[in-house]
Amino acid sequence: MSESTLTGRRVLAIVTNYGVEQDELVVPVDHLSDQGVDVTVAAQSSDPVQTLVGDKDPGRTVTPDTTFADVDAGDYDLLLVPGGTINADTLRLDEQAVGLVRAFAASGRPIAAICHGPWALVEAGVLGGVTLTSYPSLRTDVRNAGGEWRDQEVVTDDAGGFPLVTSRNPDDLPAFLPAVDKVLAAQVARS
Repeated sequence: MSESTLTGRRVLAIVTNYGVEQDELVVPVDHLSDQGVDVTVAAQSSDPVQTLVGDKDPGRTVTPDTTFADVDAGDYDLLLVPGGTINADTLRLDEQAVGLVRAFAASGRPIAAICHGPWALVEAGVLGGVTLTSYPSLRTDVRNAGGEWRDQEVVTDDAGGFPLVTSRNPDDLPAFLPAVDKVLAAQVARS
């Protein structure tokens, strides 16, 4: 672990126990942890999280640190919402997960969502006037929720009253991760 301006910051990643896209969870968690960030993975239950590769092939199994029910959103500096079609579709139907999204947005703390992850933000009703990207199939959902959709590898916007970093898919991780770092570092500067 290297010492960085992010050392000691706390990030909450929310996922369901089945269907999160492996690299959209594992790569950001490893990247942030390597910079001294304390990353907590919260799932619907304490059962292992079965990741998928390409929405179909089994990936790594991840042990969650906690559950949605046992998390206090106020304890974290940034919310990470990975995608995976199954994960994101289930996540947006989970009131506790959607409540966490609303809590971060209402408090002005950053949210980072990739691929299908923005579905939770659509469900939370926090995209009015916000510019973002996602997996292209969410384009209409984003627009119907009041957001402006862009086909770019990463989009950062704070028009909703909270910093939001979004990307389209795992191929965009090289652009997504530095954008997340930048938003988290700015949050550190405000603390």
